[in-house]
Amino acid sequence: MLRPLAILILLLAMPVAAQEPPEARFERMSPMEIRAFELDLMRRIADLALVPPTLNTNPLPKYDYDKLDYGMTIGIDRTPKGRLWACWVAGGDSPKAFFVLATSDDDGATWSKPRLVVDTHSPTLPRERSVLVGNLWTDPTGRLWLFFDQSMDMFDGRAGVWAATCDNPDADKPTWSKPRRHADGVMLNKPTVLKSGEWLAPISLDQRGGFGPFKGLFTELDPLRGAAVFASNDHGKTWTRRGAATFPNPDWHEHMIVERKDGSLWMLGRTAKGIVQSTSTDGGKTWSAATEPPGIRQPNARFFLRRLASGRILLVKHGDRVDAHDGRVKLSAWLSEDEGTSWTGGLILDDRKGVSYPDGFQAPDGTLYISYDRNRATDGEVLLARFTEADIAAKKLVGPKSALKMLVSKPLGMKMKE
Repeated sequence: MLRPLAILILLLAMPVAAQEPPEARFERMSPMEIRAFELDLMRRIADLALVPPTLNTNPLPKYDYDKLDYGMTIGIDRTPKGRLWACWVAGGDSPKAFFVLATSDDDGATWSKPRLVVDTHSPTLPRERSVLVGNLWTDPTGRLWLFFDQSMDMFDGRAGVWAATCDNPDADKPTWSKPRRHADGVMLNKPTVLKSGEWLAPISLDQRGGFGPFKGLFTELDPLRGAAVFASNDHGKTWTRRGAATFPNPDWHEHMIVERKDGSLWMLGRTAKGIVQSTSTDGGKTWSAATEPPGIRQPNARFFLRRLASGRILLVKHGDRVDAHDGRVKLSAWLSEDEGTSWTGGLILDDRKGVSYPDGFQAPDGTLYISYDRNRATDGEVLLARFTEADIAAKKLVGPKSALKMLVSKPLGMKMKE
């Protein structure tokens, strides 16, 4: 339903006779004409998501933990000098979403208060403008990237992938570039660096189109909808769409890609009925029909897939078996030495209910770091698991630095309201 301000905009936009009530024009219009008028208005509202956002590098005290009441993890990465940056969603998995970032200088043991916020809401907008999807990534040159989407409501049918970079992420006062818009869609997971040196970004343009009043907009983008890959050959200055896979029962895609030893690209993605796979043998231009990956079962939830320095592939999913799950419980880590054909290990990172959305990286010394959230709307915790490949093989912690359930952030605003 349109807000009163949106209705006012609609009425003011209508050229009407001086003495004619605004409703009279609608009485003369056919249902098709009324719908066309609504779509035109909603498209102009969706264009508000094209306004360049501003990064808030001085978010306190407005965005301190006692003001936050939600926590959904987005991503985590490590800078060249060892600082950890974590990002999560506050506001809700909803049109009220915005990003919060914090840092750790002691390998995840303790974390700063919020250091950066991306909140593009405004009381003057006719609808909410959200920042809901994105990630953190340290590129091969040592720059830290913050990817994030900007959309009206949850998804206006187009959204947009924005990115800001930081050349001094270890500094006392890091400086960030102005955000640049690189593509339509959203990007939840990190880019993959290919053997050729190309960077490949997994960008999703939802197959379902816009939600709510934005449904039916941007039909010109329908041929481009899917789990796409965008390539960069100039260290991220430009990104070019190369191709896309489409999924049955699509639900956000949230796809991740690894380059196999034979040069093919293996994609895993999320659907409403679980996990699917697709393969490309031409660098991402074309993709095979989506199928269930043999031996892997996952609920309708995010997972994590990454090639490790050892050559093995890491998979973080739900369940104490790689081929089974009981929903969003028992977040576990697995290793494959045969390019994803079979999996070993099964280290349980967190056996509680309500754990989800793993993201992570591997440090230069081989240590693995996975962030995730627990009970987003109640506990709102963002947590960290620090472990090794040996821990996965042993199905228990054996490394001297390994630790589980390390707290990154916890919103305190929900307790303040009680």
